[in-house]
Amino acid sequence: MGIIFDKPLIGVVMCQKDLGGHLTQTVHNKYIDAIVLAGGVPLALPHSLMNAPHLLENAMAVMDGLLLTGSPSNIEPWHYGEPGEEPHADPGRDHLAFQLITWATSHKMPIFGICRGMQELVVANGGALWREVSGQPPFQRHHEDETLPLDQQYAPAHQVTIEPDGVLATLLDSDSSLRVNSLHHQGVREPGPQLRVEARAPDGLIEAVSLRHHPFALAVQWHPEWQPESTAGSQALFSGFIQAAIRYHRGKADE
Repeated sequence: MGIIFDKPLIGVVMCQKDLGGHLTQTVHNKYIDAIVLAGGVPLALPHSLMNAPHLLENAMAVMDGLLLTGSPSNIEPWHYGEPGEEPHADPGRDHLAFQLITWATSHKMPIFGICRGMQELVVANGGALWREVSGQPPFQRHHEDETLPLDQQYAPAHQVTIEPDGVLATLLDSDSSLRVNSLHHQGVREPGPQLRVEARAPDGLIEAVSLRHHPFALAVQWHPEWQPESTAGSQALFSGFIQAAIRYHRGKADE
């Protein structure tokens, strides 16, 4: 008897860090919990999927959506044509994320990117980043005060103005503004020709993008996964992503 489809499977990219001398891949519970709350089933995607071409293909064939999470690490600058080293690098995540984006884009699989995930979508599509937003006038400070408790770090920090007639405006049923948190040092300098700007901060910094000619590929610079049940607009973003994943799954079943 075949498996009865109930909830879409969402691939979640992981980060690598050193824990007591052991290289460990992790993903914060808040991303997993937000997917479950919205009606999806999260499945972690390890960097070892890059060890052989068929591993990535096999894993993604059963998925219905891709979540690109935030991370303490930054994309290595050579990926977008900048010189120098990145002290907070995660090369395995860079390579996996770019391959996942390429696969998901070519198969029209729903993509939702958050913070670093938005920057990955931008760089994968020919865009570039500011390596430190706060050092670039006229931008304001966009990173958190790490001495504060988490609920204050993730508190709303500024408004974003939503562009009309886009994916974000449709999900939020609004062409106006939204107040969001802000926990990032890097930001989008050039979005690239394949991306549509969906929202900006008051200082003009790009806060959300979508991939043109794709059923659902949205990314935001803020963190909607933080307490989504009580944060304005967050549930609508995850719900829209999961609904797109359900449509994608049904489309696969019809092929």
